[in-house]
Amino acid sequence: MKIKTIIIDDEPYVRSHIKDLASNLFVNKLEIIGTADSVVSGIKLINETQPDLVLLDVHLGDGTGFDILSAVNNKNINVIFITGFDNNAIKAIKVGALDYILKPIDEDEFIEAIEKAIKLTEKNPNIEKLIEVSQDFFEGVKEKRVILKTSDTVYVVYEKDIIYCKSDGNYTTFYTLKNEKILISKPLKLIEEILSPQVFIRCHQSYIINKSHVLKYNKSGILILNGEYKVPVSSRRKDYTLEKVFN
Repeated sequence: MKIKTIIIDDEPYVRSHIKDLASNLFVNKLEIIGTADSVVSGIKLINETQPDLVLLDVHLGDGTGFDILSAVNNKNINVIFITGFDNNAIKAIKVGALDYILKPIDEDEFIEAIEKAIKLTEKNPNIEKLIEVSQDFFEGVKEKRVILKTSDTVYVVYEKDIIYCKSDGNYTTFYTLKNEKILISKPLKLIEEILSPQVFIRCHQSYIINKSHVLKYNKSGILILNGEYKVPVSSRRKDYTLEKVFN
């Protein structure tokens, strides 16, 4: 069975290009059942066609892709965002652990994103929550959240509740105020990209700390955090870390 797909973008060339890529590269897997160029027409198209997958522009002439997702009747659809190089939009999408394709559209990136969507043989039961977290970040809510996906669970965690993160190769463990230890398969470099730089500090090659949870720093080069956690500070990051934490 083909995946029912719609394209929503306010640039005619982009809509046409995506449609051509989908038709040529995924002829037996995707069925393009419609296109739209605005928030109003996008909401109408989704409600009328009930697609499985939406390729959705972030910025539209009469609003945003998030406006569409807030208004449609069916919240349980898979989404791949389409965006230009907009740091806020990209970070919002990453915070929600969603997929995106950058304009101008690269064929390899398009293939990778679509193949990931195809592997979701059932609609993502958590997609509404993921989109909600992304939209909150995009719109600048004060208390930011992040989506953390483990092998069998999706966690929605407030940044303020993260005490620190510890790296182990391509894996990162989050330590939270709820005494949770959440292990996800992402390296610390990618985690650093989604956390707020005003709050989180890379104090060591293997550690990121939430400065609001720092209790003290001792002369042996250790930060003491809430929960009696002890985190080392590397010598080359010492001055930077102490300035960020205590000034």
